[in-house]
Amino acid sequence: MADTIAFKLNDKPVQLDVDGNRPLLWVLRTDLGLTGTKYGCGEGQCGACTVLLDGRAVRSCRTPAASVAGKKIQTIEALSYNGGLHPVQQAFLDEEAFQCGYCTPGMIMSAHALLSTNPAPSDEEIVQHMSGNICRCGTYPRIAAAIHRAAAGEAKK
Repeated sequence: MADTIAFKLNDKPVQLDVDGNRPLLWVLRTDLGLTGTKYGCGEGQCGACTVLLDGRAVRSCRTPAASVAGKKIQTIEALSYNGGLHPVQQAFLDEEAFQCGYCTPGMIMSAHALLSTNPAPSDEEIVQHMSGNICRCGTYPRIAAAIHRAAAGEAKK
């Protein structure tokens, strides 16, 4: 049975008829064609599917579509900044904070959420906040360096 769900997606109003129990991840990827959000584990443990829901990092694979009604969703596709990369994206690039890149969209969204609430996080705060995002390539030191670079405003323009 389909539910009509209205929400804001990347600052644009969206209204869909979907099963309210369907994971937001599949609504984004399949129904809306936004494939930047990745499927990882399907259990909410790896962070590859991270999006922002009202500014808070959530796992879209475990978020029922009905729960986003009336809310604001932001995906990796919305992070462009004055026509270029967002400072967090640029910092990840500058620090080579990815290897295969599969986890990168989720990492960037989590880092963006962290910096939105804590513009100068300590190493410990970065580790704690990012602990739900798994990088199978093990680039954690470069990810932390990228977050520090973005926080300091040192991303190359």
